[in-house]
Amino acid sequence: MRRHGSKPPRSLAISVAISMAGSETSAKAPEGPQAFTIAGQATAEIVEKKSRFIAQLSHVETEEEALAFLQQIREKHRMARHNVYAYRLRDGRARYSDDGEPAQTAGRPTLAVLENEGYVDVVAVTTRYFGGVLLGKGGLVRAYTDAVAQALQAAPKAVILSCSDVQAQLPYALYDQAKRLLQQKGAEEMDAQFSDIVTLKARIKAEDAEGLAQALDQMTHGKGRIVVSQPTDVCFPV
Repeated sequence: MRRHGSKPPRSLAISVAISMAGSETSAKAPEGPQAFTIAGQATAEIVEKKSRFIAQLSHVETEEEALAFLQQIREKHRMARHNVYAYRLRDGRARYSDDGEPAQTAGRPTLAVLENEGYVDVVAVTTRYFGGVLLGKGGLVRAYTDAVAQALQAAPKAVILSCSDVQAQLPYALYDQAKRLLQQKGAEEMDAQFSDIVTLKARIKAEDAEGLAQALDQMTHGKGRIVVSQPTDVCFPV
């Protein structure tokens, strides 16, 4: 017997909020069956004709978190001439700002790097300390693009997958067999509680959850009290 549970909260959530004003441009971030993000933060710096470009990345899941990180960078680099940013979220929202650089030379190229590499739930802020030499529009695009690309290369990468949790109640005699089944199906055992029976909880890609539930149901001859959660996004290091 199987039943579906309620949807659990999203992983890696951080509760941060900040309000701020400024010029910015919105863009649509398309959703895909699989996306990448970064686990934590990363930084890279390049120098172009005496100008320093410091790209700083962070994992975020809301606009509030992205803007909070931007504010942290602005406070850290108060003397910098520009703090260009772009962020892209898995729910489809994306935004960027040139922060005083010529239009389309800084924020949009930054967002383009995130889009082209398939990253979501990431904010990128590139701080520029002007070195006294004008780079021209092409030079600015290359510098901001290279700085963010190098920071992404240095960042710990994670894949975002839609997963479901499958829970089953088993007699002790079937526990080892159930563990082998999880391995065969590509599921990860999350928990096992032992009383007069074993309550086993596993996580698996959402598209494979029903197949695992059916296999466990057959193993227990319909007595396993199988529960399948609603899908939720989960980050896995790669």
